[in-house]
Amino acid sequence: MFRAIANAFRIKEIRNRILFTVGILALYRLGANIPVPGVDPTKIFEQVEAGLMGMMDLFSGGALSNFAVFSLGIMPYITATIILQLLQVVIPKLEQMAKEGEQGRRKINQIARYITVGLAIMQSTAMVFTFRNYGVIPVFDFMHVSLIIITLTAGTTLIMWLGELINIHGIGNGISLIIFANIVSRIPGQVVSLFRLRSTSYFNLVLFAILAIATIIAVILIQEGERKIPVQYAKRVVGRKIFGGQSTYIPLKVNQSGVMPIIIAISVLLFPATIAQFTPVGWIQSIANALSPTREGRVNPIYAIIYTVLIIVFAYFYTAITFNPLDTADTLRKYGGFIPGIRAGKSTADYLSNILNRITLPGAIFLAIIALLPEILISYMNIPFKFGGTSIIIAVGVALETMRQLESQLTMRDYEGFLK
Repeated sequence: MFRAIANAFRIKEIRNRILFTVGILALYRLGANIPVPGVDPTKIFEQVEAGLMGMMDLFSGGALSNFAVFSLGIMPYITATIILQLLQVVIPKLEQMAKEGEQGRRKINQIARYITVGLAIMQSTAMVFTFRNYGVIPVFDFMHVSLIIITLTAGTTLIMWLGELINIHGIGNGISLIIFANIVSRIPGQVVSLFRLRSTSYFNLVLFAILAIATIIAVILIQEGERKIPVQYAKRVVGRKIFGGQSTYIPLKVNQSGVMPIIIAISVLLFPATIAQFTPVGWIQSIANALSPTREGRVNPIYAIIYTVLIIVFAYFYTAITFNPLDTADTLRKYGGFIPGIRAGKSTADYLSNILNRITLPGAIFLAIIALLPEILISYMNIPFKFGGTSIIIAVGVALETMRQLESQLTMRDYEGFLK
């Protein structure tokens, strides 16, 4: 890896792409520390330590703690993308658009941008009225509220543009790298705070370091783990040339759905708590308390059980959306491919579906364990480390994907020897 990075800086074009990416991320981090005009950020810090606000603050790289221009982060865009992916199953027009190649993807991306702006307006409005109760906004009138909402919405729109600039002129996926930078930027402060704690023994800190390294290794293994389905292509004679006859495979990942099941499960569990902030209805408050991550300083068993079940359910659901065995089987039959010992068509689709169902379960259980690990550390080891499984999986996944793109750039320039 380090050799690949060193050789990348020897090529001017790749070096410029890397420096451009670093510059955009530095510009983003600057915006994450510029407060929104008309607010008092000193009164907001205690309100974003946990729950939905804590998650938003983590993905915004601490921008929410400062009530900065980029306080909303990129979450509205991610939510819009998830909504469109779910709607593709329900709306045939969107499904057809997704299959139109690059032109269809551009149309879907444009729709995602419009939805993002709408979600950013709604979230910024809800944020303004939520923090009003904590005295964060000293002057609460129409002009000040409008200015804050417009600034927060413009910040999210600017983040989208910065991410697209990285996609065009930089290295890696822009949106993913922005989230990666936000997560990584919080690590030094959290590590320093761990060593400043007097209530945590050195044994627990050493044990935590071992668990952290083991967790990262396990995430890498699961993220890279895949089941290879062999595929054979029949030989075809066209004129005097023979086409096909080669062997390949279909890679089915153990964690096909990535981190999305955790994000969706968290959104479902935090929905009652979010509603409870705006209404004093008793049964809503009871549900919100029952679904609290901790109870009397320990992990809430009801929360842990429901959280695990939701992650497994959404892992299967999201895998079914992202990978369609019928489409894969039709594509194989169209180009003369087949799985040895399996009939083409419906039998191939059933075979792929059965394998996918079997390998999705251990991947989903792994996601649930990683997601609950921070709460366990906080409850039983007295280690208030804020980074959850979602952060680790995103950080590791983005790092691996960026390195793959960097190595592919080197490979295209005949530097295969440096990658061995």
